[in-house]
Amino acid sequence: MANTVIETGSRNSLPATMIALRVAQFGGPEAIYTEHIPLPEPEEDEVLVKIFAAGVGPWDAWIRSGRSVLPQPLPLTLGSDISGVVVAIGEGTRGFAVGELVYGVTNKRFTNGYAQYAACRAEMLARKPAALSFTQAASVPVVAVTAWQMLFEYAGLKSGRRVLIHGAAGSVGRYAVQLAHAAGLTVVATGSDNVSTELLALGASQVIGRDLSPVTKVDAVIDLVGGDSQAHLFEFISAGGKLVSAVSNPDPRLACAHGVSAEFMLVAVNTASLDSVRALFDDGRLRTWVGTVLPLDAARRAHEMMAGTVPHPPGKIVLEVSH
Repeated sequence: MANTVIETGSRNSLPATMIALRVAQFGGPEAIYTEHIPLPEPEEDEVLVKIFAAGVGPWDAWIRSGRSVLPQPLPLTLGSDISGVVVAIGEGTRGFAVGELVYGVTNKRFTNGYAQYAACRAEMLARKPAALSFTQAASVPVVAVTAWQMLFEYAGLKSGRRVLIHGAAGSVGRYAVQLAHAAGLTVVATGSDNVSTELLALGASQVIGRDLSPVTKVDAVIDLVGGDSQAHLFEFISAGGKLVSAVSNPDPRLACAHGVSAEFMLVAVNTASLDSVRALFDDGRLRTWVGTVLPLDAARRAHEMMAGTVPHPPGKIVLEVSH
């Protein structure tokens, strides 16, 4: 591999091709197919990761169906959340060594993860939490970093503050509850009766229905639901507080009328955020939420599960990669 450092073994120790789950045209889960393609070559600021597990998320379905906010040239390999081991390093890449166990996201287009190997941006990876298996680690990056950045980078919350997490029962919401609790925040979470016990165990002080009754004033709202309910959220934010949404753009006129600020966020997975999350896993203060584990070649079935056409238990779907 040109411009590639392989610190152990030789180029001959890596295969020439690999299995990848791809789409050649946008469409439903049936558009996913298996293909043998050349092994990728890590460029500058990239590392080649032998993938042991890949997380499945709604953003994968958006890309598959042609609804990505970013240009996605076809054909492409789906997937972004990964965990594995570094097997080669692009020239000039720093921060990782061959043999290190890592987790994170493949690249800024959120592609190439449903495969046996991926050339990954080093700035979007970190060392894998020692407390987690590869399968658990692959379930974490996008959702946990989304929660981290909403709470601490966008809302700027500190210990002693009060936060409402609207839509706490989903993957991002569960991490938001745990992260907020670990940071010393008082957490009010919305969720149905059948998840209230789980949310309280994760660190919520109070669990209420999505009708938001009753709720007292909070310093910030983390909105993971959007839609018509978003406008109602402004009523519960103290003057000078903030609403952060990961699902829809807040109305600036409503924010101004209530004397608060509001912002839509897009996650930017990076080493620093992954390191912060990793420390909490290794301290035992965060728990993963894996619901279904499938082999890599069952990616189509995983997307059918996300679409609701195939039943599955709640929790993150993860693909395990066999070599």
